[in-house]
Amino acid sequence: MRACVATTVHHPEDARIMHRQIRALLDAGHEVTYVAPFTYHNVTPAAGLTPVDVPRRASLRRAHAALRRALRDADLLVVHEHRLLRTLPHRRPPVVWDVRERVTPRRLARAERRHRIVTSAEVPEATFVAAEPPPPGDARIVHLGRLAADRGVTELIALAERLAPHGVRLDLIGPAEPGVRPLLRDAQRVGLLDWYGYVPLRHALRMAEGALAGLSLADETVPWLPTKILDYMGRGLPVVTTPRGAAPVESAGCGLVVPRDVDAVLNAVLDLKEDPARRAELGARGHAEARLRHHWPDHAAAFVRHAESWAGLGAARVLTSGVGIRGAAGMAARRGG
Repeated sequence: MRACVATTVHHPEDARIMHRQIRALLDAGHEVTYVAPFTYHNVTPAAGLTPVDVPRRASLRRAHAALRRALRDADLLVVHEHRLLRTLPHRRPPVVWDVRERVTPRRLARAERRHRIVTSAEVPEATFVAAEPPPPGDARIVHLGRLAADRGVTELIALAERLAPHGVRLDLIGPAEPGVRPLLRDAQRVGLLDWYGYVPLRHALRMAEGALAGLSLADETVPWLPTKILDYMGRGLPVVTTPRGAAPVESAGCGLVVPRDVDAVLNAVLDLKEDPARRAELGARGHAEARLRHHWPDHAAAFVRHAESWAGLGAARVLTSGVGIRGAAGMAARRGG
């Protein structure tokens, strides 16, 4: 199978797109052409890929040209942003839209009439679970993933300042939106925190190991489960999250759910710092749950089978784990769409 995967808004090394889905296809022996903003992010494409470079948030005209080039002889197109559905060439293979963005039920239903819609019900979020991670420590907390206003950058910086007198440091591992970069640089310059920027996934996961806790301060506008929570669980870390990430934490009993408030997060972190036995228990629960349900290698073969079946469809149709159009729209609405 010759698959084409396309995005203009995600980092080319996005964990879900590159390290899970594309890597699974490559490992299964399929050919993959990857349309992504490589130059913008200064990324060298992975070996085995056929890369097609596009500007970040490329114009519709430039995105259309990139897709025309990438889709020659392709058997399947998987797009990771709704906007690309407006740039599709007339001659094209079956199209799959992997929905992880905020979308209205009307827009989703319109797309469903022409393309296949895939949600986390069919391709679940997952992580790479460590075999035997070290126990949680007491000297630092960690935040993995993209940094933006809706991910709580302001609260994270304020938290770092409040934690400094208690001997707890904040590690931020991930790229930042342009608007918040000056705030992060200033906080790092005065010694409040360590911001590492983009770090390759496997290195980032290892860097997180041994922290006191993993943080997720996403607000309710974030339309999907923050997958960093699964990353923390897979590395044996207690999770401190806002309600947006509560579901897996409460199900596994592996952390604390707090309001998106600096005082509440501070108190949760300090409580964990003073109770090493509880830290270890929460981390162990999360790790066990992640290994049982959220280890990507356990899901990779199923994803490849899905992709092969999508490529073999005679006509695009919707399949979201047995639910129809209204069901898929309802799931998107519950995710915040």
